[in-house]
Amino acid sequence: MNSCAAGVLEEFRDIVFAYGVSDEYSEIVSAVVSFFSSMYAMKWKMNFPHKEMKYPPYFDGRAVCYPSCEILLDYLAWRQVDCHINNQYNTCFWMLVKSGKSKSAAQQYLKGTQAQEKNELLDQLSGTIDYYNKLPLMFRQGSSVYWDKVISFLLSHPTTKSIT
Repeated sequence: MNSCAAGVLEEFRDIVFAYGVSDEYSEIVSAVVSFFSSMYAMKWKMNFPHKEMKYPPYFDGRAVCYPSCEILLDYLAWRQVDCHINNQYNTCFWMLVKSGKSKSAAQQYLKGTQAQEKNELLDQLSGTIDYYNKLPLMFRQGSSVYWDKVISFLLSHPTTKSIT
């Protein structure tokens, strides 16, 4: 996904930043979504050399214009939290399924659980202390692709918010 987003930034030079979570990337819409899908198909063998693509890829898209860097940072912070919540749930769900639970039983088991309970479950199922926090940061917070000129722009337009 990151290499697909990098391909989009190389093709559409006006796009300077893209943020990815799970199976989506926030960028500019129609032509970009089409190009992103094509890049995904072209890069499939590079990323999954021993797997055949079963279905053609397709992605949704949305265009968003934020009026300030501070609001953009708020949006990205929200997306990181959303990424964490979804990834933590999905990691628990699939670990429960791998441990023998049915998909519906795993879903029922996780219903209403809080983050700490999910962390404890992951530690127990994996046999590893602090399992979730040892997963790659990209899966826990998402990933970004950007041109260096964005960094200089953001540095020259400081805000009170920071993203970790």
